[in-house]
Parts: sequence; structure tokens; C-alpha cells
Amino acid sequence: MRANIRFLLAVAVCCLYAFQSLAADKPNIIYILLDDAGYGDLSCYGQSHFSTPNMDRLAAEGMRFTQHYSGSTVCAPTRCSLMTGVHTGHAYVRGNREVKPEGQSPMPAEIVTIPRLLQQAGYATGAFGKWGLGAPGSTSDPAEHFDLFFGYNCQREAHTYYPLHLWRNKQKISLDGKTHSADVIYSQALEFIRDHRDQPFFVFLPVTIPHAAMHATEDYMQRFRPQFPQFEDTIGKYANTETRNPVAAFAAMMTQLDDQVGQLLQLLKELELDDNTLVMLSSDNGPHQEGGHQPDFFDSNGPLQGHKRDLYEGGIRCPLIARWPGTVPAGTQSDLVSAHWDMLPTFCELAGQPLPPDLAIDGLSMVAELTGKSDQQAQHEYLYWEFYERGGKRAARFGDWKAVQLNVNKDANAPIEIYHLPSDLGEQNNVAEDRPDQVDMAKAIFAEAHTPSEFWSFDGK
Repeated sequence: MRANIRFLLAVAVCCLYAFQSLAADKPNIIYILLDDAGYGDLSCYGQSHFSTPNMDRLAAEGMRFTQHYSGSTVCAPTRCSLMTGVHTGHAYVRGNREVKPEGQSPMPAEIVTIPRLLQQAGYATGAFGKWGLGAPGSTSDPAEHFDLFFGYNCQREAHTYYPLHLWRNKQKISLDGKTHSADVIYSQALEFIRDHRDQPFFVFLPVTIPHAAMHATEDYMQRFRPQFPQFEDTIGKYANTETRNPVAAFAAMMTQLDDQVGQLLQLLKELELDDNTLVMLSSDNGPHQEGGHQPDFFDSNGPLQGHKRDLYEGGIRCPLIARWPGTVPAGTQSDLVSAHWDMLPTFCELAGQPLPPDLAIDGLSMVAELTGKSDQQAQHEYLYWEFYERGGKRAARFGDWKAVQLNVNKDANAPIEIYHLPSDLGEQNNVAEDRPDQVDMAKAIFAEAHTPSEFWSFDGK
């Protein structure tokens, strides 16, 4: 009897050691997705009207990417591209499709997503912020993908930072309409990390900052009103809300978020998780022009042309920072041409999770680049986007060249603009007339990259 007990205890100890060894081989992954922050909205990317020291710290202690792109130029398709590893020519969600009374149209029940794959690798998965990929109770309610979701299910509901409710999985959490949601949501994310410190975890943080409405808490507003007194009589209106001095509010919102990033880094240090945690930070598209926000004043798109809903660089080129002490080389810069749809294969490779053999994706793993082995990094033949609002648009990045086609809903053969990005980053000089070879290349990519969809089509096709 005693021998059997000793044997069972020995087996239990061996299993515990095996589990701990397995967990140590799998890094924790934290992915922060800002909402409508432009390429120039972090001080490490050139912002000068306010500073983002904690986000800058991610760059100083990690890798800053200069040619990273969002999945789309608005919210829902970017999130679909990120979660499923495909560009908008193949994605199930290619635009914002609303449902009533709350939420957006769902993805199919069986769709393969990052959290579902990482769960197979033994990860605890949590999402905290804004979902936008399936209404409450739908086939892709976030609780169908993550172990824990806390935040806004619906993008429309997220147009205010003072909601009457949020969601914890499928439970509606009532609020008083006077509580700023950002800190409430972020505290849930930190608690999830504490609760799962002893196993690999994936934390997705699709924060709502700095999307309109321009709402920051009063303590942060007080810090920036004196800095921007010339806008004190400006009223920003958005989604039945009004904000006095939305310029001060933007700086306040970004500072509030930066402080939250600092809290996250402090927690990782306290829990001794620093050396086994990859933290990445990006944005879902270019800067918005809503609620009184003034992206031109802040130079939010930096040297780029365009804003949210554009397929010029300012609408889709976004910041990306990766920090993983001891693994991602500190203080480095990467010019790798990459996109949100690269996250799925990257995270799966880090987790040791094979991709399903029948899963078709457009993403490439970035692990070689992240670990300082750029000579081994696979390269994209091209990146592709399509967007159905504002006349219909599509774009491609191939090598040093960028193609943009507008008004596709009226004319599938509308003129294609061609830009040479190394010499014309602001896309001011359309050289299509002089480079018919690049126009032909763009046409071939547009034909290859687009697959028909029952929900999404250019009216001119």
C-alpha cells in the first residue's frame, strides 16, 4: 500500500516537472492593439506634442518595426485578419457589418483563430477590450474563442467610454454610465495574468483608446488642458457625446494608455515573467478624424498620406513594437515588410502548435526576425487590401512598390496608381504612366488575391 502511494507520488512529481518544463518552453504572449492610433502617435515614432515613455520603453528594450501594416483600414476586418491569419481578399469579414440591437455580424462557428490554436497548445486565453467579430450569443461571441472575455462586444457601444454595460463572457455586467471603461477593462487583464502566471497564457488587449469619443478621465484632462489652451472652446461631437477641448483629450487618452502599459510591465517584473513573455503593441489602422480629433495638428500619420478608411500608407501602415528580454534583441529596428495576418503563424510557432494541414493562410511567421535571425526570415511576395466603403478601393505592396486603385465600385478597370515608396513615402508622385510593368504587376496581384464572397463585392465587378 505504502509502495503504491510512493509510486503515485513519484508519478505526480514527474508530471509536475514535465508540466513546468513544457510551460517554460512556451512563452507567454501579450498583444496590445490600439484603436485608431496613427503611425506617428507614439513618441518613439516621432510624436512631439506628448510623450509615451512606457511604449517607448518597449521599443528601447525590444524591436521597433518601420514597415508593418494593419489588416484593414477599419476595425472589424482588421481584427478578423489578425485573428485568422488572412488578408482582406480572403477574410470572412472585410468590412463593418452591424447587427441590432448590439454587435457585428459573426464569423462562422468553425473558423480557426489564434486563441483556438493556442488553447490546443495548453495556453490560457483572455481578451480584454473591444471585439467586433460576433454579437452576444452568436456563433463567434468572443466567449466561443477565448477562455475569458471582458469588455465591449460591440463597436458601436464602444463609441463611449462611459457605457451602461460591458460583457464578461456571456454575462452582461451593468455599469452606472459614469465609470470610464479603460481602467476597468485593463484591471481585468492584469488579474487574468496574475491568475494564470503558472501556465502559458495569451492575452489579447484590443483597447479602445484613442478611438472617438474623445473621453479621458478628469485627472488626465487636467494635465493637458494648460498645454492646449487654444482649443479650450473647441467642442468635439461624436455618437451623442460632446467633449470640450478634444485635443487635450487625445493627449490625455494616450497618456492614460501609456500608464497602463507601464502597469503591465511592472506586473510582469513582480511575477518574474519578464524573460518568458513576448509583449507586442500595434494599432488597427491609421488615425481617425472624428469627435474633434485633429490628426494633422498631432502629425498622427507622420510622413504618410491618408487616414483611417484610406488605403494610402497613412491608413494602413502602423506601429509595431516587440519586447521579449533576452530573446528579441534590445534597441533594434526592423524594416521587414509585415502585416497583422503574420501574427497567427508567429504565435503558433512560438507555442509549438502545428497549423492544421488544411488551413490556408496568408501570414508568414516572424519568429526569425524577432529573434535576430533576419537572414532566415521568409519574405512576402506581396501584401493586399480591399475595402468597400467610399467608392471601393484596393491596394497592394510588392517589393518597393505600392499600387492603389480607387472607385472600384463604379469601374473595375479604374486607373491604378503606382508609387515607389523608398523615394516617395508620402505617395505624392504617381508614376503609373512611366511604369506600365508595375501596373501589370498590380493587376495580376488584384486578380490573384481576391476570392469571391457572398457578403463583399465591388459593384463594378
